[in-house]
Amino acid sequence: MTIFPDTPLRSDPIPTGWDRRGLPAWTYHSRALFDLEREEVFLTHWQVAGHISDIPAPGDWLSFDLLGERAVILRGQDGEIRAFMNLCRHRGARVVDGAQGKCRGALVCPFHGWVYNLDGTLRGVSRPETFGDGLEKSAFGLKPLELEIFAGFLFLRFRPGPQPAVRDLLAPYAPDFTAWSGERLMPLDISGWSAELAVNWKSVRDVDNEGYHVALAHPSLQDLYGRDYRDLYLPGGLHVSYGFYGDRPGRSWSVKNYVRHSPQRADLPPHLQRNWAYYGLFPNTVIAFTPESAQFYHDLPLSPGKTLLTGRQYRLADEDRQTRVARYLAQRIDRDTSAEDQQLSIWSNESMRSENFEGFHLSDLEYGLRRHHDQLRSLLPVMSRCAAPAEGEMRALNKDLLCAKASRA
Repeated sequence: MTIFPDTPLRSDPIPTGWDRRGLPAWTYHSRALFDLEREEVFLTHWQVAGHISDIPAPGDWLSFDLLGERAVILRGQDGEIRAFMNLCRHRGARVVDGAQGKCRGALVCPFHGWVYNLDGTLRGVSRPETFGDGLEKSAFGLKPLELEIFAGFLFLRFRPGPQPAVRDLLAPYAPDFTAWSGERLMPLDISGWSAELAVNWKSVRDVDNEGYHVALAHPSLQDLYGRDYRDLYLPGGLHVSYGFYGDRPGRSWSVKNYVRHSPQRADLPPHLQRNWAYYGLFPNTVIAFTPESAQFYHDLPLSPGKTLLTGRQYRLADEDRQTRVARYLAQRIDRDTSAEDQQLSIWSNESMRSENFEGFHLSDLEYGLRRHHDQLRSLLPVMSRCAAPAEGEMRALNKDLLCAKASRA
């Protein structure tokens, strides 16, 4: 085994005698709990929706839908990037439709033709004389949403929540993201990728939040970096995984040729050279960098038993032929890994309905999974209950538990 390169990131130690149990099985199929997750976890936490390079010119836009809410991220005539609810203020129709697009000078609602400037203000309405005493334009602009840019990535949230500003939340990642030249990335595809999986979103996270399974479940990753893989647990619930490669030529065709063609990035610090790095953001997002490319992916819940896996991929701005070959080979490895993880998520989710499932018993190598569960329990203490509460009592019980927790603080 090679010696890990030094890194400025320092992992919190794994406590001794930690509780190796995970969430109870009922939390993976309760509709009432899912509704609480929507309100207290997803709509109040930062989500990655794209990158500044996805909308380079005025009028370019991205959409982002999550659990009944929908956003549009738009570059204005002044070059500023803003986020709004994708809801016309007249009847609530989408002002843009699709994943990505461009408008010329204004957004026009396809329902009744209300027109919005690229800064979200209302420019005009159809048949203004039909609105009685008139309509005050300043009161009917698109509803703004919180938006922050970090290393070129676009973060939004639909409601204020417990997480701090993105620049503060992700500050430990800043040196790495700067080294990876995050702001200089270019998009690889137009609308990203997606796949629907018939599982609860937490089953996807449970697989992705630990590296214990890499050795057996991911032959290509094990061949590439499995010997030199490690997880770092940072304050604030942040989680980084590093996979160092290059000490061996690789046995499989994709890995062997990837190791041979992977670019030597002299501009990267030693701990990021020959490294596949994954940076986690609670509750459901990972931003990943390799020497030749970058991507983000996340698990967007659709229902208690259905999840949309989706993300976007990016390349280096000054990509040469060798880098392009390495990126193709990395995608082959990643494609196999994704298929393997999807199958593991299905099996894991199936077990949550088995009468014979007796709960998790976690290894130290799965501590990241436990940390994710702890973050969920801190927001929804009802998830600590071993037995499922009645669906109609879920909300009130969780509120009582939060009040009790606050009174003890």
